Amino acid sequence: MRFGVNYTPSGEWFYAWLDPKWDAVERDMRQIAGIGADHVRIFPLWTLLQPNRTWINPKALDDLHRMVEIGGDAGLDVYVDVVQGHLSSFDFVPSWLVSWHETSMFADDKAIEAQRRLVEAIYDRLSDVKAFAGLTLGNECNQFTDATHPRRMHATADETGVWLDRLIGSVGERAHRDGRVILHSENDAVWYADGHAFRPAYASCKGDMTTVHSWVFNGTAQHYGPMSFASTHHAAYLTELSKAFATDAHRPVWVQEIGAPGNVVAPEDAPAFARESITAIEECPDVFGITWWCSHRIPKTFQDFPFFEHELGLFDVDGSLTDVGVAFRDAIVDSRGRMAASPRTNAIAVPVDAAGDPLVRAAFAPGGSVFDAWMSLEEQGERPCIITSATADDAEALAARGITHVTRVEAVAGDAYSAVSDPAFAGKGGN
Repeated sequence: MRFGVNYTPSGEWFYAWLDPKWDAVERDMRQIAGIGADHVRIFPLWTLLQPNRTWINPKALDDLHRMVEIGGDAGLDVYVDVVQGHLSSFDFVPSWLVSWHETSMFADDKAIEAQRRLVEAIYDRLSDVKAFAGLTLGNECNQFTDATHPRRMHATADETGVWLDRLIGSVGERAHRDGRVILHSENDAVWYADGHAFRPAYASCKGDMTTVHSWVFNGTAQHYGPMSFASTHHAAYLTELSKAFATDAHRPVWVQEIGAPGNVVAPEDAPAFARESITAIEECPDVFGITWWCSHRIPKTFQDFPFFEHELGLFDVDGSLTDVGVAFRDAIVDSRGRMAASPRTNAIAVPVDAAGDPLVRAAFAPGGSVFDAWMSLEEQGERPCIITSATADDAEALAARGITHVTRVEAVAGDAYSAVSDPAFAGKGGN
């Protein structure tokens, strides 16, 4: 299993893209490689890459190329997100999508075509760099469709599916020939929010692997306790939940984001939270890797972030390793030589409709019947996986995953889930 870091440039956060300090980037990448990480995920800003719908900034592409090269020089594989999009409560949406030009990035054909060209331009510019390992379409772009978002971009499930297909398809064949990957990421609303425009099947079937983003400020820590079994096993649960909707029995799952957020996890508990969460993930088969959020802390001179965002880094603002950084470094060492997780032969079956969509997504969320059933069996050492009711009736599909026992669980919604990381932002959406 791979271990990596979501790269937040030291000193200037993502504003560093405005005027990159390459000596600082080199130092950051060496620090990341020095704890044993083998990859980074990086986030160029959409507003700088494509400030006009029909113009992609060549200087921004050159800066991205150089950062990927520097990562490679440090011995790291580099995965690049395209549409940023959304980062730590801030949106970086180009002006041609808002205000007088306001439209939906998912439903407007001209906007989709512009994004498709950006995917191709980034791939073209990076194709000669050995360290370039692949693309994620963007960071949790699905949040722009959430009812909680203050400037919601309306889209249907059909429209988001087309959006994914067009952007992934733009370079998919080339990426496969080159030994690279192209994929997409969503926040947990794709699994937990009924009526959400992105379907679980999209997350689990489109692109080269499934990504999960595990944040226990979503109600898990508040409902069960920050160091509860449910909190330290939330990422493992999402990993197994995502497999329920995959047509490939052994589709890789990338735990692309996980962190120890200080609004619910006390600083003194954060290292143990990291260790226990990683150990739980390692018990899941078919995990591609774990990528911690994030590399470097945000200086407190930058304001208006949720307060805990300043404390998430593996490295402090002075470059020293934080307590969570030590825990993550040690987890990497401990993982070496570990045997791959054995198959999970006990399954929880969840009801889906004829299209394969869950009848009640909120049953998967904290406090929901599926969430609680999985946590109960996992704590008893039963190592459950999750399948759909359609798979439960398919002997061949059960055999492909090595499943020998199925428990059917009624879908009952929970009331603990929160789609907003900071209560200060609650109630601002719904436009």
